[in-house]
Amino acid sequence: MNFQQLRIIRETVRKNFNLTEVANALFTSQSGVSKHILDLEDELGVELFVRKGRRLLGLTEPGKELLAMAERILLETKNIKQLGKQFSSSDKGQLTIATTHTQARYALPHVVSAFKKKYPNVHLALHQGSPTEIVQMLIEGKADFGIATESLDAVPDLVTFPYYSWHHALVAPNEHPLTKSKRVSLGDLEEYPLVTYHEGFTGRQSIDDAFTKSGISPDIVMSALDADVIKTYVELGLGVGIIASMAYQPERDTNLTLLDSEHLFSTNTTKIAIRKGYFLRGFAYDFIELCSPKLTKSHIQESLNPNIDADID
Repeated sequence: MNFQQLRIIRETVRKNFNLTEVANALFTSQSGVSKHILDLEDELGVELFVRKGRRLLGLTEPGKELLAMAERILLETKNIKQLGKQFSSSDKGQLTIATTHTQARYALPHVVSAFKKKYPNVHLALHQGSPTEIVQMLIEGKADFGIATESLDAVPDLVTFPYYSWHHALVAPNEHPLTKSKRVSLGDLEEYPLVTYHEGFTGRQSIDDAFTKSGISPDIVMSALDADVIKTYVELGLGVGIIASMAYQPERDTNLTLLDSEHLFSTNTTKIAIRKGYFLRGFAYDFIELCSPKLTKSHIQESLNPNIDADID
């Protein structure tokens, strides 16, 4: 048994049992992948995959057990490498953060600026994606931690920490009739077309819930992944925009008016998520603490590894 065989088992599941894609991901040949699988099955004396002819359809019960063990072994192998880097070059390396456009564009700039001043030799990689893509990156070990509002809490393999809370806000062109209202209601919005986020992004569910509870069917004429796109089309007169409050910047959004709307929608909480058992470099803990001073290294380590003493600087 070797690490390559374990990687192949893990990657086979990730690639939906397509051995061609597994071979491409691991920079090897399909025949080599097949041989590694057969050799491991011969060594263990059990079949790891359900087959139909030469096709792999799924995992057998022993295969499922082995996959869980392989995931743990490969994670700890990566942790050992991270441990070595932490002590050999504590202020150098790469920090990879998976997040959404809204967080990267509006919540993180001041944190990134402070972090880069402290760690000029750390390469910071911000990967922007959907909450589902962020979860996948964390599970696959492609990101050190993730930042998003949706999806993170529902994954057992992740530990989440509250970053900050926020509300949605209404924006309209400066001459729009709603700008003359002292207090906008959901009923008022029923009279106008709306532009907001796609389902599953930036608290969209709380927007839908608010309208549903009020018995109102909003006329959402357009949805987008990020606030910049929403604001652009609101400026063009396509409709009233519903965006994350931090996405409105008066010095830049001079053609838009921010409407008092905090009372219309429930509070959203953006979270930081880390895979359980994942070893974070010291500078990763510092970045998280810059996000929220309450999220100290000791607090995070207790949640990630409750049975391990937090004694590595």
